Amino acid sequence: MKLVIQAFIASVIIHLIYIVCTIGIGYIKTKFYKPDISGSWEKVDYLQNEVAFGMVISPFFFVFSLVGIAIICGIIIFLYKNFIRKRVF
Repeated sequence: MKLVIQAFIASVIIHLIYIVCTIGIGYIKTKFYKPDISGSWEKVDYLQNEVAFGMVISPFFFVFSLVGIAIICGIIIFLYKNFIRKRVF
């Protein structure tokens, strides 16, 4: 049971790091964006009528992702502990 809890905690930490990094990179790109005003007049493009922000992802995707990463972390923790046991004794 301890292995399952450790794997779940590792999965949550990995997901939090991914979300924080994604938001941080977006913030940094937005903060330091400088439009090229003089270059935009060289080529004229027609604008779109619709704009989409982000995408729709099913909540089940996050559950499956969390469980999948927890399984992978559990396997890694299990193999690591077995390797350490064999090496120490």
